[in-house]
Order: sequence, then structure tokens, then C-alpha cells
Amino acid sequence: MPEKKTVLKVPSRRHWPRGISILHEDRDILVIDKISGLLTMGTDKVKENTAYYLLREYVKKGNRKSQNRVYIVHRLDRDTSGIILFAKTPQAKLYLQDKWHQFEKTYYAVVHGSLKEKEGLVTSYLTEDSTYKMHSTDDEKSGKLARTGYRVLRETDLYSFVEVDLLTGRKNQIRVHFSDMGHPVFADKRYGVKEKGKLALHAAKLIITHPHSKEKMTFEAKVPEYFEELMKRSE
Repeated sequence: MPEKKTVLKVPSRRHWPRGISILHEDRDILVIDKISGLLTMGTDKVKENTAYYLLREYVKKGNRKSQNRVYIVHRLDRDTSGIILFAKTPQAKLYLQDKWHQFEKTYYAVVHGSLKEKEGLVTSYLTEDSTYKMHSTDDEKSGKLARTGYRVLRETDLYSFVEVDLLTGRKNQIRVHFSDMGHPVFADKRYGVKEKGKLALHAAKLIITHPHSKEKMTFEAKVPEYFEELMKRSE
């Protein structure tokens, strides 16, 4: 039988870093639900207001000399909300990144318009231009394979609420693929329409194999309320 992992007692909400809800913590991994607008990791302009920085400080528990660390396994776009998985050891990081393509990742989005095909698979090769914007191409030599499965759950006159299976994990993949179909994600200023509101894209479910116990684990993060408000507003 696989060895059971040690699950740490998740601290009360008042001890959570700002903009972050802790879904699970043990000696190997830390799983969070982040708000829209929070970077996963730092940039030249933003150093401290990131999920990585806040969690690095959190695991040190106020002890500057602490050897406790967090390691980035994957990223979410700043304006995408939802689940991010961090490792707490180098070994866990390597294991999770190696197995990442095998894990199940489910997103929800509100996109513009009514999709002709209510369920499907979008496939292209994604390449990045000099402005760091992603584009689809048919040339497999110049891009990386990206596959996005989707299913329409609900429609109004203006929007569609879709469930998305992220079958590969390329930068901005979901946003690019829905833009390619002519149905950009709501408030996607980079690949869609410049409009007021938060980007309606949420990483809602992640199923992994634990790096130590090898136990199958499922994490879920509730879809933000503004998704439902968007849909109701357009009925």
C-alpha cells in the first residue's frame, strides 16, 4: 500500500496570504486558489505582490533564517483565477513537472457569443512573437502543439459558459484558442475585446498523483460569483 502523506493543519483564514486561499498543504505540496489580478511569479516591475513571494514568506512563518521553500510547478496568467500547485521540495517539483502532462486540468470560462459546435477539440501549434503574444500556426516546426477540449454548459444571447479540458499546458492556450474560434474569453484585453470587468477564466479542478505517497488527489476551487452574474445579466 502507498505510504500515507502527512497533511498539515491548514491555518485559519486570517493567516492566509492576501489574495490566496490555501486548499491543501503537506510536507511536499502546497495547493492554493488565487484571485484574478495576482501574478504567479515576479516580473521586472512586480517583485513582492505575487503568489510565489507571498507563499515563500508564509512557509517561513516569520523566521528569516528558515530553510522552508516553495517551488513553482506551473503558472496561471495574472488575470486567471483558480488553482495553482506549488512544490515544497526540489524532488517534488521535478516529479510534478515530469508528470504534469498526465494530470487532469479543468477550467471554466465565459466566452462571447454562441458556439456552433457545442463540444469539440481545438488543436494548433502555438508560437510567441516579439511582443510575447501567442499565435496559432499550422507549422509544427515553428510552434508547440496545443490541444484544448471544451463543452458548452449554458448559453445566453451574448455569452456561453464553457467547461474546458486543458490537454496541453501552453502559455495563454485557452485564451488563444477561443479567440481563434471567434469567441474570445470575456474581458480578454489581449486576445479579445477591451471591455470593463475581470477576465472570466478560472482553473477549477486539478487531479494529480502525489509526489510522495503516489495517491491520486483531486483539488477544486469554486467558480467566482461574477461568472454567474455575467450570465444572468445577459439573459
